Amino acid sequence: MITYDPIPLEKIREAYNRIKEDVIRTPLVKMNYQNTSAEIYLKLENLQPVRSFKIRGANNAIKLLDKQSLEKGVWTVSAGNHAQGVAWTAQKLGIKCTIVLPENVPKTKLEKIHQMGAETVKVSHDKYLQIYWTRKHEGVDGTLVHAFSDLNVMAGAGTIGIEIFEDFPLVDTILIPWGGGGLTCGIASALRALKPDVKILACEVETGAPLTASFSSGKALSGVDYVPSFIDGISAPWVFPEMFELARELIDGTIVVSLDEVADAVRLLVERNCVVAEGAGAVSVAAALSGRAGLGNIVCIVSGGNIDPEKLVQILQGQTP
Repeated sequence: MITYDPIPLEKIREAYNRIKEDVIRTPLVKMNYQNTSAEIYLKLENLQPVRSFKIRGANNAIKLLDKQSLEKGVWTVSAGNHAQGVAWTAQKLGIKCTIVLPENVPKTKLEKIHQMGAETVKVSHDKYLQIYWTRKHEGVDGTLVHAFSDLNVMAGAGTIGIEIFEDFPLVDTILIPWGGGGLTCGIASALRALKPDVKILACEVETGAPLTASFSSGKALSGVDYVPSFIDGISAPWVFPEMFELARELIDGTIVVSLDEVADAVRLLVERNCVVAEGAGAVSVAAALSGRAGLGNIVCIVSGGNIDPEKLVQILQGQTP
């Protein structure tokens, strides 16, 4: 089994210097909302070039490849933000990129990936999930840039932790959407070195909360029940064992929120801060607004802003898609 130790702060600082020409140092702003005893701040990763934090890890991992590997190109398995982060970086560096994605991928996501010059390979949904584990797909050449279980990808995501500490050292609690765990474990690695006493909580949604279930059972679970929803960026039926063990070492716990709470958070972000977040990106804000993260200075990672316009319209009209 793969095992990971927390990423050394020096490696994360090196990643920061490596990616800073391509990646935005995103603003940290206070949420304009007074109906809570906590002070809520927003780390706006939805403002990145691909509207997601994923560009950080993809950019760092690809730039670490040697010349021979770059000539062969890169590939990944993803239907969402990570695919765009890999494709964007590959296009900028002028290298070949292949994205393996499920056959039912939405047309809008497929178009975005093609606009960035990547080739795509469609597989069945079951095969798609399997490739995350096997890290192989016959006929696809190049270096795999895994969406989360990759130290260089996590180091890139960890640069967010450096920025938060430098901009707001008085932070008490960090709320981070949990998908595969790369974002959470990367940020947590940085902050455990910079501010060991900060509380770090991973946020999940009730329709798919495998990390919470794994913490309860004491082991990484697969085959956890989940229901597809508009919060598609973080829903999964499993937690990778190596990510579970790393999370157990680095974070303080989890918070699970409802679909309605996330829809309310998306709506409030637009109304109060003119911020457009996708469902997964607003899970952290929903957790803060629920009061279950406690008091003090809370920083919410708004991890992405790639929401379908139709779903956003429904939410702004007071509905939960």
